[in-house]
Amino acid sequence: MSSVIQAYRFALDLGPGQEQALRSHCGGRRRAFNWGLARIKANLDQRAAERTCGLAEAELTPSLWWSAYSLRKDWNLAKDEVAPWWAENSKEVYSCGLADLAAALGNWADSKRGKRKGRGLGFPRFKGKRSGLSCRFTTGAFGLAEDRRHVKLPRIGLVRTHESTRKLARHVERGTARIRSATVSHRGGRWFVSFSVEITRASTAPSRPESVVGVDLGVKSLAVLSTGETIPNPRHLDVALGELRRLQRQAARRAGPDRRTRRVPSNRWRKTQARITRLHTRVANVRRDGLHKLTTALVRTHGTVVIEDLNVSGMIRNRRLARRVAGVGMAELRRQIEYKAGWSGVRVHVADRWYPSSKTCSACGVVKAKLCLAERIYRCEVCGLVLDRDLNAARNLAALVQCETSSPSCGATRNEPAGNPGKTRTTRATGTATGRPAPTGTGHRRRRKAPTASTQWTHVHSHFR
Repeated sequence: MSSVIQAYRFALDLGPGQEQALRSHCGGRRRAFNWGLARIKANLDQRAAERTCGLAEAELTPSLWWSAYSLRKDWNLAKDEVAPWWAENSKEVYSCGLADLAAALGNWADSKRGKRKGRGLGFPRFKGKRSGLSCRFTTGAFGLAEDRRHVKLPRIGLVRTHESTRKLARHVERGTARIRSATVSHRGGRWFVSFSVEITRASTAPSRPESVVGVDLGVKSLAVLSTGETIPNPRHLDVALGELRRLQRQAARRAGPDRRTRRVPSNRWRKTQARITRLHTRVANVRRDGLHKLTTALVRTHGTVVIEDLNVSGMIRNRRLARRVAGVGMAELRRQIEYKAGWSGVRVHVADRWYPSSKTCSACGVVKAKLCLAERIYRCEVCGLVLDRDLNAARNLAALVQCETSSPSCGATRNEPAGNPGKTRTTRATGTATGRPAPTGTGHRRRRKAPTASTQWTHVHSHFR
C-alpha cells in the first residue's frame, strides 16, 4: 500500500449559463495574473532605470515581494478599484492566478541565478483572451455529488458530467482517497474538471518480477522489445493528415480574423476551426490511449524496464523527422513508464544518452565506429551476427542492467579505450559517430605536438618499408 497523488479527469456537460460562468471565472484568474505581473514589471523597470542614473542600492525604489501571500494581500487592497466585479466569481480564481504568477516569477529568478536545471526561462508574459482557459479551486464547496453524475464547483453549483464518477466516488466513500483541488479547463472545444486526489493504492507486483526488458523507441516501429516483440507505429497523424489539409484549405477560403482591419471572423470560419480542433483532439486522444496500453503492459509484466535518454527536443529540430518523431510521443511514453513503475514497484533504468546501443554487437560486444541511419540490419564484422538494428539495440539495453550489476568487466560495450580486447582501433574515436562525448573545447582541433627527430625518422622509415 502506497499513498500517491493521482488525477481524475471528467468531461463536463454544461447547462444554460454555466459555460458563461466558467468563462467569467477564467477571466478573473487572467485579470489577477496580469495585474500582479504589471506591478512587478513596472517595479523592476523603475529600479533598472534608477541604476542607470547612478543611484546607490539604498536609494532605489523599494522592491516588491512576489510571494503568493504578498500578492494576495496587495490584491485584496486594490481589487475594488482594479476589478469592481470581483464578487461575481469565487475568490479562489484570483488566488489561483496570483499563485501561478508567484511560481512563474520564482522559476524565472531561479533560472537566472543558475539554481534551476534545464533550459533558461524568460520573464513571464501577459495572458491574452486567446490563451488557455483554466482555473483552480482549493477551498470551498467542491467535490462529487451523491448521484455520481454531477460535480460541485464553488459559485457555480452542480455540473453534470458526461461519464459516471463512481471510480473516484468509491475510493472517497471507503476513505482511501482525499480530494485536494479541482481544476476546470477548456481543451479541444470541451470543458473538463480534474481532481487532484491523494489516494492509497495497492501496489500490484508484475507477473515476471525477475524479467528485464529493453525498449528501443523508433519511428518506423513504435517500440521494439528485447523479447523480440515489435509494436507497430499506428501513425494516427498521418492517417488524419488528408482530412486536416482539406479542412485547412477550406478555412483559408473563408473570412478569418484580421487584426489590422479588425475584421470579425465569419461563422463558417469558426465552424471549420472547430472541426480542425476536434480532429487534432481525436488524434491526440488515440495516441495517448495507445501509449497507456503499451506502458501498462510493460509495467505489469516485467520487473525491470530499460529505456534510453533520448534528446527528443533535438530530434524535433530536424525538419525531415519532426512530424514523425512528434507523432510517436517518446517523451510521453517515458513519463508514463516512470510514474506507473513507481506505483507497481518496478525498476526503471534510463541508459545514458551517449551509450551506443545501436552500434554495439549484442553477441560479442564490439562497437562500430559508424552506423548510418539507413542501415536497418546490423552486421557484425567480428562474430558475423546479422540482426535487425532495433532488436539489437533493445537487447543491448536489456543487457546493460545485468552488466552493471554483475562485474565491471561487463561494461566493455561502452566506447572506452580499456574496454573489450576485441575492439578495433576505430572504435576509440570520439564524436557523434561513436557516441562518445567530445573532449573539452568542442569545435576546435587539438594541437599536435611538434615531432622530434626520432619520431620523424620512425615515420619516414615506416613509409618506405
